[in-house]
Amino acid sequence: MKFLAALAVIIVALLHFGFLALEMFYWDHPIGQKIFSMTPEQSFETAALAANQGLYNGFLAAGLLWSVITRKTDVVIFFLLCAVVAGIFGAVTAKPTILLIQAAPAALALLLTALAGRR
Repeated sequence: MKFLAALAVIIVALLHFGFLALEMFYWDHPIGQKIFSMTPEQSFETAALAANQGLYNGFLAAGLLWSVITRKTDVVIFFLLCAVVAGIFGAVTAKPTILLIQAAPAALALLLTALAGRR
């Protein structure tokens, strides 16, 4: 169970590295414009905000990987909770699908981590 929990956390971290890449490097490109249904003008105007958002996703990813490497369950839980809260907030304020793309994987990893800690 611990391996499965760690794998789930690593997957969540990889997702957040993907969010970093999208928000920091592809926001103002056709890829980002298509994913977020933006015009070139909209993506240009919001690129700096998206890059900041991407940086925070990178910090989440780094924290998740660090927590798996150090095997500190309390740190894993903290960063997974951060990812869940960020996903819920994003779903409410930006795009509902963020709940499935960001919050749900983190919540599943959190559940697996909790179950692994009980054994």
